[in-house]
Amino acid sequence: MRDTWQDNPVDAVVTWVDGNAPAHRALRECYMAQHLGTLSENASNPHRWTSNDEIYYCLSSIVQHAPWVRTIWLVVDNTTPDLARLPASVRDRLEVVYHHEIFGGFEHVLPTFNSLAIETMLWRIDGLADRFLYFNDDVFLTGPLTPEDMFDGDAPVLRGRWRDLSGLLADPAARDDPACFHGFMQINAGAMAGQPADRIFAPAHVVHPMRRSVMARLFAQHRQAFLDNIGHRFRDLDQFLPQALHNHILIAEDAARQAAATDHLHIRSGQGRGGSGEDVRALLTPDALSGVKFLCVNDLPQLEEVLPDARSLIAQAIGQPDSSVIAA
Repeated sequence: MRDTWQDNPVDAVVTWVDGNAPAHRALRECYMAQHLGTLSENASNPHRWTSNDEIYYCLSSIVQHAPWVRTIWLVVDNTTPDLARLPASVRDRLEVVYHHEIFGGFEHVLPTFNSLAIETMLWRIDGLADRFLYFNDDVFLTGPLTPEDMFDGDAPVLRGRWRDLSGLLADPAARDDPACFHGFMQINAGAMAGQPADRIFAPAHVVHPMRRSVMARLFAQHRQAFLDNIGHRFRDLDQFLPQALHNHILIAEDAARQAAATDHLHIRSGQGRGGSGEDVRALLTPDALSGVKFLCVNDLPQLEEVLPDARSLIAQAIGQPDSSVIAA
């Protein structure tokens, strides 16, 4: 089946925030003080809002490896990254969107410091293509990507695996474990789609292909749940993962496909600590990355503790000759 991406375009959406910006930090601390003692570690960890230049690698990698993407929408609160650090080839493809625009009509929930709330409303970007790719800013493309890698016609091609997460519901300690938070968000989304906790499709840490029209339909069908989701300024265990709801609905409707190949690499926070770092370095060699299209680096500063030249390695992985090209 011929992909109709030229007539039916694909956009990219990237979310970004600079938690070190004085205005953002002051506002965040003000609202956190209103929830003193009630926020979980997952909701309040400053790591959630830290920017370490990942955005420059992310944006450059899209233009490098997915030149067919029509528009890259960069979703920010009130502050943008220093776009002058990006080459013109990237800036020309970029459109900046502010939180108050995608939350139009629901501005009372702003400011928000909650990625789940923001992800709930990405589909409301004015002008967004029906088919779009959602990137966290710590996910980079490391090889040529085709539209067919992400969509089979209009059906998103999903990367992940089926998991039994029912044990989280049976373990009282799990609710206080930050490592389990994402699992609960997937369970909540699965429940909305009629999917039991013992069979949840857990997405990999990659780019998420999504359909704007599907999210609009789900908003209409689950309006109160969506409004509850955006009502939390900080992450909360009562929330659902919007991408997971989208995926489970499409899987149930036989309108999504699961990727057969494992073409992604996830370097987790703290990976390689306590060792020489050579195991992690080996993952980032050209030979090891052969066939890998997606690289997620959860915590760049922690990776730099293990590999001081991590930025150069990432730049090479995305096809840039030197890190200074995109991160001065």
